[in-house]
Amino acid sequence: MSFFFVAANAQTKKPATKPAAKTAQKPAPKKAAAKKPAKATTAVQQKASAKNLGDAAATVAVDTTKKGGQNNNNANTPGAGLTEEIVVTTAYKPVLAEAVKIRRNPNLEEAATFKAPLSYTPIDKKLLQDNNIGELEAMKRPAEQDSVLLNNYVKAGLGSMKTSYAEGYFANGRDQALQVGGFLKHFAQAGNQLKQNEIRDEIGVFGKSINQDYTLSGRINYKRRGTYFYGDNTSGVEPTGYTFDPQKQVFNNIGAEGEIAKNYKDEENAFTYAAKVKGYLFSNSYSAKESNVVVSGFLNQTVKQFYAGLAASLDLSSQKDVAYSVSNSIVRANPYIKFQGENYKIDAGVNIAKEFGFSDRFFIFPAAKLEFQVVPKYVRLFAEAKGDVKRASMQEYTDVNPFLGPNIALQNSVDQLDIAVGLKGTLAPGLSFKASVFRNQVKNLPLFVNDFANTGNQYAVVYDGGKARISGFNGELNFKAAEDFDLFGRVEVKDYKLATEAKPWNLPTFKLTAGTVIHISDKVDINGSLLFRGATQDRPLVLPGGTTPAVSSAINSFADLSGGATYKVNKKVSVFVQVNNILSTSNQTWLYYPNYGLNVFGGVGYAF
Repeated sequence: MSFFFVAANAQTKKPATKPAAKTAQKPAPKKAAAKKPAKATTAVQQKASAKNLGDAAATVAVDTTKKGGQNNNNANTPGAGLTEEIVVTTAYKPVLAEAVKIRRNPNLEEAATFKAPLSYTPIDKKLLQDNNIGELEAMKRPAEQDSVLLNNYVKAGLGSMKTSYAEGYFANGRDQALQVGGFLKHFAQAGNQLKQNEIRDEIGVFGKSINQDYTLSGRINYKRRGTYFYGDNTSGVEPTGYTFDPQKQVFNNIGAEGEIAKNYKDEENAFTYAAKVKGYLFSNSYSAKESNVVVSGFLNQTVKQFYAGLAASLDLSSQKDVAYSVSNSIVRANPYIKFQGENYKIDAGVNIAKEFGFSDRFFIFPAAKLEFQVVPKYVRLFAEAKGDVKRASMQEYTDVNPFLGPNIALQNSVDQLDIAVGLKGTLAPGLSFKASVFRNQVKNLPLFVNDFANTGNQYAVVYDGGKARISGFNGELNFKAAEDFDLFGRVEVKDYKLATEAKPWNLPTFKLTAGTVIHISDKVDINGSLLFRGATQDRPLVLPGGTTPAVSSAINSFADLSGGATYKVNKKVSVFVQVNNILSTSNQTWLYYPNYGLNVFGGVGYAF
């Protein structure tokens, strides 16, 4: 429908003759009336345009006057149409152009839609309706490249002083239930002094089987140490007809051990046990022989915060030399009870020891220990009181002093009461410490003294006949700033009050050991060690006639500094260098037996 509006002046006032005159005089309204058809003409033009586009719009005849002239007495008067409203109404039929039409033809081909066959597998899983926040599973850390284990490693090198060095380690690899492997070691040197030669060899195999309830482990090893009595005695104290001719000494030691232990389980009122058997056969180049078998074990029952148990051992030993053949055995029993709380730990018990063999004595010693956290998680106070019988052993004595002569005197020493009080803990991240003061009361303290008057350049063992009192201080410090730097050290200060001997022969009153490991990069590692030993005093030299020579038997203090470096060429190949006695000091551990001077050796390592 279309609507057209034309303006018209409606006359509401009474008509006068004057407007009629104006109509007669002025034809302007006629012009306005003549313009009216312009609107109609516009409509006609629109209709013509509609015919051009499509069918012409149908004309509808309606009354357009709307009674506009019913009250007009001058309806027939020219110009009376000015007051009428004309409404033009037409019907509109839209016509779309061909470009606007969209034609779609139906697809008459009948094609069935392909449906893929579906198969469903039900999931056997319980639907959990737990609204609580669950614990996140820890993500496994990916294995680092350097953490891939290589089971075997060999290392060999050569250096000054005819140094030869070799090590080898072999294992079956990463296995949570079974570990089997072996090792070998070799080190040899020749010093500047006549026959200042030493060689050390060691070989061994080991195994460990971890079962569900218990663990079995065992080891067999062989040690050989060869040296010479190269001490050139210039004191003038020697037996009649003695000439300096260094004799060779070789120590052989084959040992084995086996152990069974119950695996730890986090359970209430746990019962634990362990049993161990170990022994060795020892001999030297002459007639000294020693055999030893030790059977030990313990039983332990846990009741809440209490631990009650019994540890026991049977130490069977026999020693033989040219002048004697004896048995020397000890049986021990250690019943104990332990209390453990959040900030404390108390061990209370006794150590019962019975000697049988060449000595027949019975002892009961205290076996108590206390720990209390002064500063929780950082500093702990500890105190200890104990005692025991120490068996005289050829093997242990010659490990300390390889220049002992034949027929070593054997006598068990007794630690009647050892008391220690101290602090240990962590001062800062990576900085741990342990410091203690102690007082030991020892009966028959063994001492190594020169026996030059009888052997020329060999040593012997003597015992302080009464109760010796040893007091002092021990301190340990370990500073690990990071994985790339580790520094550690230990200091010992001792004061000896002997009963029968004048001085603690060849026992230092001060000793410092320290070391460091620096990981500079993935390729380079550096290590270093320091040993400082205080002055010692050997037993005074006495001439056969009973007179004392002018030569002093004192040994000065010394420092021994060593260091080395390792360079990793790749994952498997590395090269190393080691420098010993960097200060090149002519120190002595035993009188007339100087240690090795400055020596350097290096080599190659290979992992596979």
